[in-house]
Amino acid sequence: MSFTTRGFPMMLTFDLDCETMWTARDPEAHKRPILMSQGAYGWKRGVWRVMDVLRRYGVQSTFFIPGQVVEAHPEVVEALLKDGHEIAHHSHTHRWIVTLTPEEEREEMERGQQAIIAATGAAPRGWRSPAAEVTPVTMDLIKEYGFSYSSNFFDDDAPYLLSIRDETTDCVELPFRYINTDSPYFQFAKILPGRTITSPPQVLDTWSWEFDTLYAEDRMMVLACHPEFIGQPSGAILLAKFIEHVQGHSGVWIDRCDRISDDMRGLLKAAA
Repeated sequence: MSFTTRGFPMMLTFDLDCETMWTARDPEAHKRPILMSQGAYGWKRGVWRVMDVLRRYGVQSTFFIPGQVVEAHPEVVEALLKDGHEIAHHSHTHRWIVTLTPEEEREEMERGQQAIIAATGAAPRGWRSPAAEVTPVTMDLIKEYGFSYSSNFFDDDAPYLLSIRDETTDCVELPFRYINTDSPYFQFAKILPGRTITSPPQVLDTWSWEFDTLYAEDRMMVLACHPEFIGQPSGAILLAKFIEHVQGHSGVWIDRCDRISDDMRGLLKAAA
């Protein structure tokens, strides 16, 4: 089936984690300046290169940003908003949800929410968990905070209405998979054993094959990247070439998650 009224849905999304990528793992990480500089690349250089690529191809996207990053870098948020991108919720400190108490998880949600409201003037429409984890508390909070979409699960190549405690909600789930994420290919660090850096042309082949198959099946695609990785020089070329590949197909709608999920919702409810 077609999931939107405007063609094949393609969402380019970016998790701007910056230093929280490391401080969420280890509260003492701030004492390791070289390690922290790998996260700083995201706000200092990577996100600007990503914005340049998106601007070149006329694409507006969704950026999932922890509240701490929103507060620390208002100039980045301002530039994203100026270019028409969406700011969505990605916790406050990027801590692993499964390690938190229910009270701590609620605090993460509320502080991240308030940081985005203060910076943008509006509540975020979408939620993506840090480190791809949720708890029963998370699901209740998704409903309580009234998110119109979620992009967390790995169980399909098509959108669906999220079920919370056996109740179907109006929240559209936009699933993705690690094969369509940049971190498995480029997140190399000495403290992450077993990681290697993949050649960008290999990743372009993989993402192009994924897109071509999903396009032929009339499903959807969510690409999930991190400016500290995809915003490096070779990553930006990869992103540009992938956008060119996608735009070379007819009937593709590349846009923000909020706009696409709003269009999907009515069709999903009608099909239910």
